[in-house]
Amino acid sequence: MARLSALAEALRFFSIDRSSSLSLAIAAIAAIAIILATLPAAWAQTGLPVPRFVSLRSNEVNLRTGPGLNYPVEWVYVRRDMPVEIIAEFDTWRKIRDWQGTVGWVHQSLLAGDRTAVIRGTVRQAHREPRADAGTVVRLEPGVIVRLLECQPNWCRITIKDFEGWLPRDAFWGAYPGETFN
Repeated sequence: MARLSALAEALRFFSIDRSSSLSLAIAAIAAIAIILATLPAAWAQTGLPVPRFVSLRSNEVNLRTGPGLNYPVEWVYVRRDMPVEIIAEFDTWRKIRDWQGTVGWVHQSLLAGDRTAVIRGTVRQAHREPRADAGTVVRLEPGVIVRLLECQPNWCRITIKDFEGWLPRDAFWGAYPGETFN
């Protein structure tokens, strides 16, 4: 409604004479500028980087085809803590991608800032130190979800249940190449 009244104001300001194409063009440009000025409120971002990794907060998360409850549910995730990548934001909705490449929209309340990762490929060994020749702490099957505690350029420290160890970057999905954090 605010957009329509802004458009009416712009048209009245330029007192459009239907025979004057220049006045019409100027009024149209002004109206478009006013409408575009109101769009950033809907596309308001959190100020956090996009893309970024987060995790699912719930054991049941609906993945929708668009940013809103009126869009159909395309998929239902049933794994709390599964890592996902936020690739876009719209109002309170986040467009995400999962480790298998599936993309859709979820409400921000169903996401947590906790960093997790999913083991991919073959059985992986978590090591006592960030070295391939360090002792093995635990063996992890593909699909297992671990919590990321810190990442160095080539290794990340993880925890799962009572085990803590180091995994090389190529062992999981859930952190960017070379990303560091602690």
